[in-house]
Amino acid sequence: MTDVLVAVAHGTRAPEGPVVLSALLDSVRELLPGVDVRVAYVDVISPTLESVLAGLPAGVRPVVVPMFLASGYHVRVDVPSAVASDGGRAVVTPALGPDPAIVAAVEARLRSVVGSLPSAVVLAAAGSSDADALSEVDVAASLLSMSLDRPVLPAYVTTASPSVPEAVSILRADGHATVGVASYLLAPGLFQQRLDAVGADVVAPPIGVHPLVAELIASRYRAAAG
Repeated sequence: MTDVLVAVAHGTRAPEGPVVLSALLDSVRELLPGVDVRVAYVDVISPTLESVLAGLPAGVRPVVVPMFLASGYHVRVDVPSAVASDGGRAVVTPALGPDPAIVAAVEARLRSVVGSLPSAVVLAAAGSSDADALSEVDVAASLLSMSLDRPVLPAYVTTASPSVPEAVSILRADGHATVGVASYLLAPGLFQQRLDAVGADVVAPPIGVHPLVAELIASRYRAAAG
């Protein structure tokens, strides 16, 4: 049986984060009638992925969808470790990013708060010490740049360089009159709040509940369960 989807996210102490994730997964449930869609977290809050997997009945082969926009440490280490502790019965899909559907949702959020596009854009990601994860953010920035027909500089809220304020300053020094920030964050929280003080002309909201993201999660499930 592969009729269980476990969406695993990082976790946040910001109360609005789980609320947004819950609403997003409600959209996924509408796309996958009959599938038991559950949520789990790798850090900060519960339920943990280990506990969710352990609570599933014998004979169920769940599909785990990492709700991450790049394949950093949590995707490469924490998720496989939790699956292994459950006996390895779960199928793990790729992370959500840098799929073009995610980039399209990021662009939609940016366009929702501007009358005309800024002359340059910073793609603000959470940050990672993992080189492969940073490379995936670079891919997302390139896709967004092609779609917007604007320079897009990837930057990070924490851990990696350049920071988002540094990236804004770099683009201004390059002569761009207006600089916007596109949020490469899935849900609101502390990281999104930090973007308000980076010196940009406009800051887009996080991706949040978006039909493209819901469909991507559903398609990840279908491919793994098929």
